[in-house]
Amino acid sequence: MPAPPRRPTSFGQILEQVWWRLDAALDLEMIRASALLGATEALMSGTTAIVDHHESPNAIDGSLDVIADACAEVGVRVVCAYGVTDRHGADGAARGLAENERFLRAGGRGLVGVHAAFTCSPETLESAAGLAADLGVGVHIHVAEGPDDADAGSRLEPLAGDDWLIVHCVMLDRALPGTIAHNPRSNMNNGVGYARPAERANRVVLGTDGIGADMLEEFRLAYVAHRADDLLASPDTAWSWLENGYALVPEARLDQVTWSYDHVDSAWHVAFTPGIRAVRVVSGDGEVLLDDGLPTRVDVEAVRAKAAEQARRLHARL
Repeated sequence: MPAPPRRPTSFGQILEQVWWRLDAALDLEMIRASALLGATEALMSGTTAIVDHHESPNAIDGSLDVIADACAEVGVRVVCAYGVTDRHGADGAARGLAENERFLRAGGRGLVGVHAAFTCSPETLESAAGLAADLGVGVHIHVAEGPDDADAGSRLEPLAGDDWLIVHCVMLDRALPGTIAHNPRSNMNNGVGYARPAERANRVVLGTDGIGADMLEEFRLAYVAHRADDLLASPDTAWSWLENGYALVPEARLDQVTWSYDHVDSAWHVAFTPGIRAVRVVSGDGEVLLDDGLPTRVDVEAVRAKAAEQARRLHARL
């Protein structure tokens, strides 16, 4: 991936110089290759369910179907959302809302996505909340991740509901209803600070914000980040965030994963045992999806080769 036009020195500049440029360069072929690779790597990490928050402003229509179909091909469950934003004008916001509505009305599993409050007008936020209510689903939105979105709490307070998934909440200045998705590795990578999720009354789930899908590794990092902030922190708290993820995809609890280590059901063992990486077998809905560490439905080498090909196209556009 080429370097950005200029070196970002703040969270806002990271978004503008890296992530937003990358989003704008995506097309449906790249999205499919990325989703196939992400789902395959999730499965190989023992992760059988993904809650996805997607943006591709120049390839909106049908993008959620592409992601859902790719995950289904691998055998990984997915809850999709398109991140609505006004960064690309009113038409972009309207098309994002329409993609959420089209996908959900057609029977797709998902939430109504919103990028973040600071990139949306009050009218767009109200439209997204209204659409979600009409469809009987929640809103999946990044909240107060960095200083640019510090006023998200006051803007979302009249709209948020218990079925919302509010992500990051690093600088959230008030209580909001909904489930908080805590993403410690992403927050560290973007230098936005520690969210202190243990101090919130909300249900907290553990996420990666797209940086991989190894949830045991994310748990280990979540624990030490909590411990660095609070010397009395126990691994059991971060483990509860991992367990809470099943509330978003309940049937994933019935999936079976066989590891190379005997004590993966113990927060303390996993927190202090390095190198729990080998997943032997994964089964879901009575089907073996991973056997001897390799996916059964797709050829992992072919998936990686296709992803590399599409990455070169993406990087050329950047």
